[in-house]
Amino acid sequence: MSQFSAQRALMKSNFPELDRIVSDQKLGRTQPPLEKPAPEGAKQIALPSIDPAILSERDFHTCLKRRRSRRSWIEGGLKLEELSFLLWATQGVQRVFGRNYSTFRPVPSGGARHPFETYVAVSRVDEVAAGMYRYLPLTHALCLLRETADLAGPITDATLGQDFVGSAPVVFIWSCIPYRGEWRYNVAAHKIMLLDAGHLCQNLYLACEAIGCGTCAVAAYDQRLIDTVVGVDGEDEFVVYLAPVGRVKH
Repeated sequence: MSQFSAQRALMKSNFPELDRIVSDQKLGRTQPPLEKPAPEGAKQIALPSIDPAILSERDFHTCLKRRRSRRSWIEGGLKLEELSFLLWATQGVQRVFGRNYSTFRPVPSGGARHPFETYVAVSRVDEVAAGMYRYLPLTHALCLLRETADLAGPITDATLGQDFVGSAPVVFIWSCIPYRGEWRYNVAAHKIMLLDAGHLCQNLYLACEAIGCGTCAVAAYDQRLIDTVVGVDGEDEFVVYLAPVGRVKH
């Protein structure tokens, strides 16, 4: 038996266990909200509608062929319309079903649970003050958590010294609220949620290529530090993935 055998358990299907476990959904317990509510009194920025005119590359084959992990950025930040497009492409809500039971989005999610919250560390985006924001997908808006011009240092420290992350005009930081999946799938939820994180990050890669930007998926970080930077409790909500975004030279 390999020394890694115990750690591999998460990668295996444990759906047969659901026959022996009654989920909170089956018990009739209240479903967790589809979206974390905005803090009371927080400033919100309505994002521009999605306009295909911002796409600099419309050929899907070219976007797939050019997709790479990008770790260097040319001068200039993002336009608000571009940030709006990237947020929509990764977690935007297209339709809400059944009394807020589920949503359709541009990315798949097991059981349509969509257990993620999207935080964006903004340094250089037109019309947006530097700071930490959270995306509100149900209304397609940004919620300001705190204004600060000094996120580069803390983010670089939290990502173990990877300066290309902290120096990006925007850093997407995805947290997970596990109970959204656990409510329906109990212990089988955890593998599904991590697979779902890959779906949304790949959408970000392709959407970036379509607007002349680039990104790089980042899973190497100090959990405590990055949770602190974002402002989550590390237990019922914690960071699972990051991706810096900047303009690149093709």
